[in-house]
Amino acid sequence: MTRAMEMTGRYDVAVVGAGIVGLACALAAARRGLSVIVIDRDAQANGASVRNFGFVTVTGQPRGRIWDRARRSRAVWDEIAGEADVPILQRGLWLPVRRPEAAAVLEAFMATEMGEGCRLMTAEAARARAPQIIGRQTVAALWSPHDLRVDSRMAIPRLAAWLSQRFGVCFLRQTAVQAIEPPRLVTGRGVIEAERIVVCPGDDLAGLFPDHLAEAGLTRCKLQMMRLASPGFDLPAPVMSDLGLIRYGVYANLPEAAALRARLEAEQGAAVADGVHLIAVQDADGALVVGDSHHDAATPDPFASEAVDQLILDEWRAVTDQPAPAVLQRWIGTYARGPSADLIAAPHPQVRLALITAGNGASTGFAFGEEVIADLFEETIEP
Repeated sequence: MTRAMEMTGRYDVAVVGAGIVGLACALAAARRGLSVIVIDRDAQANGASVRNFGFVTVTGQPRGRIWDRARRSRAVWDEIAGEADVPILQRGLWLPVRRPEAAAVLEAFMATEMGEGCRLMTAEAARARAPQIIGRQTVAALWSPHDLRVDSRMAIPRLAAWLSQRFGVCFLRQTAVQAIEPPRLVTGRGVIEAERIVVCPGDDLAGLFPDHLAEAGLTRCKLQMMRLASPGFDLPAPVMSDLGLIRYGVYANLPEAAALRARLEAEQGAAVADGVHLIAVQDADGALVVGDSHHDAATPDPFASEAVDQLILDEWRAVTDQPAPAVLQRWIGTYARGPSADLIAAPHPQVRLALITAGNGASTGFAFGEEVIADLFEETIEP
């Protein structure tokens, strides 16, 4: 048994799930001075929280509540990264575009409050600053200083270790929660008691509280990712492209995006149909992490399509004029997706069911966790 199971007494808060949302809820509760236990069915983080880019994206999030969450979460990453030994590998965002319709979307974005601090450059000005990633077809490029990037595979386990060391949060791994009967959590390894409980199931939509999840209209989204060999140069910041402007809410919701979508459907119809857009980030060893695609299904199949991977690599080449380095790893990610960006439900007064359903857990998770814990204690966070 782990140290958590050897401890006696009742916890103030039990969190089911040790992905980024579960860790964010544990942090928010621990910062209140509460005793916290986190229970997870796996030996280590293995889901969406470690299968993504680690790209803490502020620029491009939908205006309002989600954008506010992203800014708050970015601030928390900055607060805790050093103490938790989580390196911030990159800062900022380059978004070069190849079509005048995409440039029009960026111009409209710059006219909003979310464009503050960003710069919209000509191709020549951008190429002078980032020659490796500004290809010949570029007509304009957005630079944003607001984003940052961590290596998720490293960051999630280190955050868990820091929560344990800094706040005394207990972690019970390889343990499935079979039933929740407040204040009891029935697990395969015994009963745990907690005054309040947060369930963060990720994309497990058939486990705990399946009726609430079904009512929310959730499905699962499958994405394809790759790790590429070092391109031989330093990526100056994470890179996106035209395709991202019809996927990220703040751009896609602008009136100017309609013309861009029509042109992309005509010119890159396969990429649009497969939900492909480019994000490229760089690890400390120089390797690139690139993706991704989006396919919804109740049970996504585990098989990656080579054609979809080629669409992603084609977009890298079109944006940068750089050859795609050798593929070192390929993997499939899945996350819960729904008609809204999140779900906070109360199946019991002392229980909250909490999911981020927009694929932006790394970007908004810490603020979301604060909201969940505030809701659990029937408080309100002022915007």
